[in-house]
Amino acid sequence: MKRRGFTLLETLVALALTGLLMVALNTFVFSMGELWGRNTDLRLFDQHVRAVTRFLERELHAAALPPAGVAEQAPIAVQEIRTQGGMTETLLTFELFEGSRIFSWPGQTLPEVVCSLSVREGTGLLFLWHSRLEKDFADQPPRETLVSPLVSALSYDYYDASFKNWKNEPAPRRNAKGEYEAPQRLRLKFTYRSRSQEVFLVLPTVTQGLPVF
Repeated sequence: MKRRGFTLLETLVALALTGLLMVALNTFVFSMGELWGRNTDLRLFDQHVRAVTRFLERELHAAALPPAGVAEQAPIAVQEIRTQGGMTETLLTFELFEGSRIFSWPGQTLPEVVCSLSVREGTGLLFLWHSRLEKDFADQPPRETLVSPLVSALSYDYYDASFKNWKNEPAPRRNAKGEYEAPQRLRLKFTYRSRSQEVFLVLPTVTQGLPVF
């Protein structure tokens, strides 16, 4: 039996179909790559928001743990803090007994670190911090460490039990006695170009340690 091979016309048609398939495949791959690259900034922005939120949640919960957190004493309070610029800011303040991994010490690492949260326009969210064990603790302003350049606003949520609703304040409020009140929640606003996102952080209360068996 005589075997018949491909004719020249059949070969040309097959090559043409293969070429069209490759062009379509390349167009699809390049379009998907362009779409993926176009949304990279948005994905990175969302990842940054989640990472900073988780970090702050861990640090705030650590402040509520013993020995920093003491029963019948608010682990997170509002205080007036003198900054490196010589100004005084009313900031949410807490203590991290073991400090934080983002702190860069000029010398020996120390415990009992007093920290405050500050948001400055054009700079972002800052940790203001220094240790109670430093000789110049009372005289020198705290150091400053940038947490996120994308945080554009920090506000404070207070729960009104009488009306059962939340009220947002741009600054910590005072009670009838003139004392600063710690909020129940923090509201952080992240901004990147035309995109913005708000997150809420519930402030923890004192967490008692587990009993030793």
